[in-house]
This record gives sequence, C-alpha cells and structure tokens, in this order.
Amino acid sequence: MSVLLSVQGLTKAFGPRPLFADLSLELRAGQRVGLIGPNGCGKSTLLRVLADRAEADAGNRALRRTVKLGYLAQDDVFDAGLTARTALLAALADEPIDDHEREVRAIATLTQFGFADPDQPADALSGGWRKRLALACELARRPDLLLLDEPTNHLDLPGIVWLERLLRNAPFAYLVATHDRAFLRAVADEVIELNRVYPGGFFRIAGSYDEFAEKREVFLDGQAQQQLSVANQVRRETEWLGRKAAARTRKSGFRIAEAGRRREELEELNYRNATAGSAGIDFVATGRQTRKLLTAVGIARSLGGRTLFSDLDLTLTPGTKLGLLGPNASGKSTLLRALAGTPAPDAGTIVRADGLRMVMFEQGRAGLDPSAPLRKALCPNGDTVVCRDRTLHVAAWAKQFLFKLEQLDVPIGDLSGGEQARVRIAQLMLQPADVLLLDEPTNDLDIPALEVLEDSLTEFPGALVLVSHDRDLMDRLCTGVVGLDGRGGVGLYASVDQWLAAYERALAPVAKPAASAAPRPTSAPAPKTRKLSYREQQEWEQMEAAILTAESLVTERQAAVEAAATAGHVALTDACRALEDAQKAVETLYARWQELEARRGA
Repeated sequence: MSVLLSVQGLTKAFGPRPLFADLSLELRAGQRVGLIGPNGCGKSTLLRVLADRAEADAGNRALRRTVKLGYLAQDDVFDAGLTARTALLAALADEPIDDHEREVRAIATLTQFGFADPDQPADALSGGWRKRLALACELARRPDLLLLDEPTNHLDLPGIVWLERLLRNAPFAYLVATHDRAFLRAVADEVIELNRVYPGGFFRIAGSYDEFAEKREVFLDGQAQQQLSVANQVRRETEWLGRKAAARTRKSGFRIAEAGRRREELEELNYRNATAGSAGIDFVATGRQTRKLLTAVGIARSLGGRTLFSDLDLTLTPGTKLGLLGPNASGKSTLLRALAGTPAPDAGTIVRADGLRMVMFEQGRAGLDPSAPLRKALCPNGDTVVCRDRTLHVAAWAKQFLFKLEQLDVPIGDLSGGEQARVRIAQLMLQPADVLLLDEPTNDLDIPALEVLEDSLTEFPGALVLVSHDRDLMDRLCTGVVGLDGRGGVGLYASVDQWLAAYERALAPVAKPAASAAPRPTSAPAPKTRKLSYREQQEWEQMEAAILTAESLVTERQAAVEAAATAGHVALTDACRALEDAQKAVETLYARWQELEARRGA
C-alpha cells in the first residue's frame, strides 16, 4: 500500500512536558486507523497538525503530492445564510469541475446523506444533521485520506450505525479519533493511543480494539514491573552513596554516574505510570430494601402537538438497570424528567415509594454553574466533603477525579467537556440515591473514565435508567431496553441490537413495482399477504406466558449464580452457563414474538 501521509519526529508541547514527542507514523492507502487517548492527551492537536491546520514544535510532515486530504473537525460551524445545498457548493468551489457537475454532485451527495430538503438553512439543523452536513462537505470532494475528530458527537444511535456502514464501505483511508468502543471495533483495523504513560507518548497496534486492549495491558504490566526493579536499584545505589567518602573513593566514577542515570529513569517511570490513573467514580445507594421503588402506568407526553410516547408502563425495583433508546428528539430526556416529576406526564400515573431519593444527571450538564471555580463546584460548603462517612479535603477530592491542584481556581466554563462531566459525577456521588436517572453521562468521557463509570454503575444496588449512545455500556449494563421510535411509539426490548433491528425495519421503505414501458393486456392477481397459521396463532397467544416463565427462570438462575459465588469455581461456572442459556432463551422468545407480531399485523 502506498504512503499517503507521513510524519517523522513530531513533537508538540503545552507546558513543560510534551503531549507527544518524536512521534513518527505513516498512513497508507486503504488503512482504517482508530485514534484514542485520555482527555487532554492531544488527539485533536495531532489531527490538526496532520491536516496542516496547526504547527508542530518539531518534526516533519509529508503529504504525497497527488493525495486529496479531508478533515472533519470536532465542532461543525457553517457561515450564516448557508443552506445545505450552498454549503456543499462552497465545499466544492475549488474542485476542477464545471458548474453543472458541481451542482449535480452536491445534490447527489445530499440525497445519499438523507437530506430531504437541500435548501434548509444550515444553522437551523440539529447537531446530528449538522454533523452529517459537515461530513457530506468533506466526502463530496472525494478524498483519498480523511481525518475525523469525534465524528459520532451529536449523532443518535441509528446515525452512528449509519456512519459505521459508510466508513466500512468507503474507498478512502481514514484516521478517526473516538471514545466510542463499539464504533471503534466496527471501523478500525488498527489502533493508536496517545498517552503520556508510553515512551514518546503513543502506542500503536495493528489489529482490533480488543487485541489492542490486551497488548496494552501486557505493556503496562511490564512497565510497572520495570518501575519496581529500577526503584530497588536506586534504593541500593542510594545506600551505597550514603556511606562515608572513603568508601566511595574505592568505587569507580562510572557507578556514580550510573546511579544518577537510574534516578532519572525512575523519575520518568514514576511520571508515566502516575498518568495511568483513573477517576474514582463510585455512586452511593441509600440501602433501601423497598421492593418497588417506582411504578409508572399508562404515562404519556406530548410536545408542540407531537406525541413523544404514550401508554407506557414501567416498574423500577432495586437492581433494575434500564436503557432508554431512540433517535434524536424522540423524547428520551422528556421521559427521564417525567419519571423525576419535573414536569408530571400528560396522562397516566407515577407512584413513588415514600421518601424515594432520585438523582439526575442532566444532558449538557445544566446543573453546573460555568462561572463558579472548580473548588466551589466540588466543595460547595467549605474545603471538605463527606463521602461514604469519610471526610476529604477539596484537594484530595479533586485528585480522585484527576484534577490538579492548580486547577482548583479555574472557572467551570473553562474546563473541557470531559472535565465538566467528571465534576457533575463528583457532585452526584455526594447524594445517596435509590434511583439514578442518567441522561448522556458518557458524553466527552474518555475510555478509562467510561470503564470506571461502567464498573460503578454495575455495582450500584438501586435502580438505574440510562440514556446513552455508548452501546458497550448499554450492552454490558442494562437488563432491558425501552425504545422510542420518534413518532410516538414505544416498546420494550431485550437488547440494543434488538431495538436497532426493529427500528430499521420500521424505517425500511415499502418496495414499489417498477413502471412498465407499455400496459400489459392482463395483470396477475396480487399475492395475498401470508397471515398466521392456526399453529402460529396458538403460539402467539401463548407467547406472553412463555416469556414470563422464561424471565422467571432467568431470575432463578441469577440467584443461583450469587449463591454459587462462594461454592467453588466449578459450581460458579455451571451456574453462569445456566444463566447464559436462560437469557438466550428469553432473547429467542422475544425475537419470535416480534416476528409473529409483524406477520399478524401485516
């Protein structure tokens, strides 16, 4: 594969230590590369340098002369007065094509990207559609290499799946920065992580994200062992150097120089391994034993004359972990607020347990005051907080969420999106809860923080309702899914994939017969829609009872797994296998029920 873009010895620093140093990489035709790293590590900076939108402190950048380079920035900004069509035309202004071909290519690209009205003002588009328009502007130029900075931002889950398919079928090479692990698995055949934990600030592995994660763990374990070994050597050398001068004169000057070098090596290893820390996220439950925390019956909500959801029944009990899915503007945030009682639903009833304590993470982190300093946001009533019966000073509390001492007086509005998300999570951790209502808590979080959040929510014993586009988090955490279709419909599903399949089937256009060149003398009778057979009708009538029985078995199997936790490895393995079989049986029943329902309503 020919080299499209290469950099050699690339270095960029903000402050005393570089974001990355002496970085060298090549991007070749056909490569699909994912770029990850913690917040603030320099991913966006590296992409801007590669796109020739920023200067490196040192190093060389070489783009093959015939290569056409595209760059999708993290923020989508369009000049005032532009429509979707004129934005495409402006993007194609420098292309060596005539006006007619430019117009045809613009309209064809907008159609491919799903724009029904090409003359819609660009500044009136939602965040997801602005992202589509920005990507359309880059792809209309037909790049050989595309650099994408967080392209899933503002896209809903169907939009992310659409983008995955577009990239997997793309004829161009690309480098994509993302925190979305499922997206990364789908689109990347190679992974680069920028992180100060590595020598030179980066680590690159050819293979899937899962292969990368395994090799990364092996490397970091080896580096930690190296740190221990060097620390022991430095301790021994320090003891020798501390002896009286006469003893030192009998040793060579080389050993003294070697001791100094070992100290420098240990200092570097201490610095690198210290940056591998993760945020200390740990939600606190109240310990309430009430069986039913919240029961919603027949709730409905409309907005601007449009029905968002109706006739929805929900029951939240301790241990319930419910995912909430739907396209943008389908009513997910509205449903969360209705469960919280702000405001109440238009119809139906919600019964909450006496004294129920609910904590809500708002999309956009609206609970934060952008003018308040970090110190005040973390500790509103002084310089200490009490978490899990422990009193912590603000500096220690801030360190738990990866903030530095010098950041304590920085206004919240000056922090990055990921840092603001960590602040809001820190605030919520101080509020014991029976029910967590989380509206896009994963936005702007890096992969290490996502993994810690996932672990904390897995251990949370109360009920949880989660809105997120992070499929990895939803799949590993949620026991069920509520799906909104954006047209007022709502349904219960066993998994994210099951909802996605149902959503895409509902959107699939009905195939129309092609028009004939000339009328036929006779026409064949239209085939009859196949309804349920007698046996299938009986199966459908018994399906609900079968699902209830299967779900009861899952509950029994879960209890068996908990009981086997102390009974030895073999018993635990058998119990886990039985639970997995029971869960698969439920998924199979739901899939069959959905199939029969579709045929029955045909």
